[in-house]
Amino acid sequence: MIPPRLAPLLEQFDFAQERLLGRMTGPVMDSGDGTDTKVGPLTGEEFFWEPVPSCWSVRRHIDGPGPRAALLAGSGAWGRDAAPYPHPWPPPFTTIAWRLSHLSEMLTLRADHTNGDHVLTRDDYLVDGDVVDAVAAFDAGATAWRTALLTADDAALDTVGHCTYPHGSDADEPFIDIVWWVNQELLHHGAEIALIRDLHRARQH
Repeated sequence: MIPPRLAPLLEQFDFAQERLLGRMTGPVMDSGDGTDTKVGPLTGEEFFWEPVPSCWSVRRHIDGPGPRAALLAGSGAWGRDAAPYPHPWPPPFTTIAWRLSHLSEMLTLRADHTNGDHVLTRDDYLVDGDVVDAVAAFDAGATAWRTALLTADDAALDTVGHCTYPHGSDADEPFIDIVWWVNQELLHHGAEIALIRDLHRARQH
């Protein structure tokens, strides 16, 4: 049984995840009014496109971090621009590659720290530099997080620190608040990714 408090948040998560995946993969996406809009799959050019100078992105470790970044987070050949707190101000504009990697990492790690081994950190997360692999990693992370949510009962939703994710406020907040936070991360970064795709398309006309 899904706790009544969790049900609307789970429904919201499912809608946001499916809508973002459709916006990145096509052949159609939910336009928001119940009709389908044709869209092609996310391209490598869009993935790495920097609309303004000095963007944060995903880069090869051998190339080092980008402007105002102190390190490249993640394992493998690629990493995501990052810096310790306090972050640079004003915040750097981030590419689709950065935003998608951030979402996928957050979902994957929070799932592990909810019903997994409770050990993964950003240093363990494999950052993808290929757009197809990056979209697949997002889908896998979203699936893992949804599975973790289905293990939560009412007691878990009220438990402070039920999720032991080490890169957020999870240790200080009840799990229901973390579920809400993950939803808003998915909603706002998903909207940003969609907008960057729209801007990239508009510049070609």
